Amino acid sequence: MSVSRLTAIVAAAAASSVLVACGPRQVRTPVPDPKTATLVTLLPDADGSTGRASVTGKAPNAQPTELASARESTVVGLNGATTKVTIVSADDVQRQYGSLLASLPPAAQHFTLYFRFESDELTPESKALVPDILNAVKGRPVPEVVATGHTDTTGTPASNFELGMKRATMVRALLADAGLDPASIEVTSHGEAALLVSTPDDTYEPKNRRVEITIR
Repeated sequence: MSVSRLTAIVAAAAASSVLVACGPRQVRTPVPDPKTATLVTLLPDADGSTGRASVTGKAPNAQPTELASARESTVVGLNGATTKVTIVSADDVQRQYGSLLASLPPAAQHFTLYFRFESDELTPESKALVPDILNAVKGRPVPEVVATGHTDTTGTPASNFELGMKRATMVRALLADAGLDPASIEVTSHGEAALLVSTPDDTYEPKNRRVEITIR
């Protein structure tokens, strides 16, 4: 039997039962008779998003069974055939996997800080978000923070990459000054390559002048 994710990494199938979550996790749980069946269940990630899973047994000419919604499930028997997709109840999920799900890391948190035109200075509204970012980081035992700088389409791609990096670096310094370990904050730049608002070249767009912060 093979299990392949279409939108994210999926757990490999085991000889008993597999719980597939949206993140890169492998979870095995008993089924009533693990010698004769493998249960595969698709569950949402901690942030509520649900990807897809494709489950293929080892039967000759086996066709994949697609799991596309939260709690969809299929069983693969010893003959390598998969059963019709069913929905596992929320109560059953909690009963079987509750303690395991409670032990998973919390969902990533995202913040977006906006900048003044051609500047690495935050807007007043974005400055007001800094305490919330600090609280989010300090609420995790081993935080990982990524600050990604972006620009609008004014200027050249090369200069915008540099400006995006300058903005991300400024945010790292701001968080470090507030007490965070700078070694835990990764900085990178997309320049004008990942616009929040699609615009032509040489267009001023405040929402594209930003640093996106991801906290895991």
